[in-house]
Amino acid sequence: MIRAPIQVDLTTGELSGNGVQTTIRTLCHLQGIFRDEKSRQALEAEKVVYRVQAFHPVREGEEGGLFWGATSIEPGVVGDEYFMTKGHYHSQQNRGEYYLTIAGYGGLILMDQARKTVYQPMRPGSVHYVPAHTAHRVANTGGLVLTFLACWPSDAGYDYERIAAEGFSARLRKVSGVPTLVEDS
Repeated sequence: MIRAPIQVDLTTGELSGNGVQTTIRTLCHLQGIFRDEKSRQALEAEKVVYRVQAFHPVREGEEGGLFWGATSIEPGVVGDEYFMTKGHYHSQQNRGEYYLTIAGYGGLILMDQARKTVYQPMRPGSVHYVPAHTAHRVANTGGLVLTFLACWPSDAGYDYERIAAEGFSARLRKVSGVPTLVEDS
């Protein structure tokens, strides 16, 4: 089946059109993500951390299709960690993904199977490849909304449980005002 096209506002990343789905994550949805749980609990539970819009022109899990999405992360910190996405592996771990930064500044945090974690700065126009077999999450390190577009295989799936259980081996923290990847202890 051929679906009607959607629209992308290239200044804001906003998706519009038939079939665009929106998910909003607030601080109450992010229990266990930040290392300083007390600081998270002290903030307003309904504070929006990020919003994901997705367009699925084929069924989830269908081989050979592609999904398109936009994520917008609000500026903010919990303790000394920047607002960030939950992070995940793909259920089909041999699937990659692309990110294109539209607005704001942030960091793509990548962790391989050996738990080596790296951080790639994101800025308007930067294109990032998320390799297969790699956990990934994004943090907003700036003072404005960070927005990026994404394209990934429709059969990639999401494995949030493994990150919830094991976490990342390092965290992107605000150290003396600078985004710094710090080994998690």
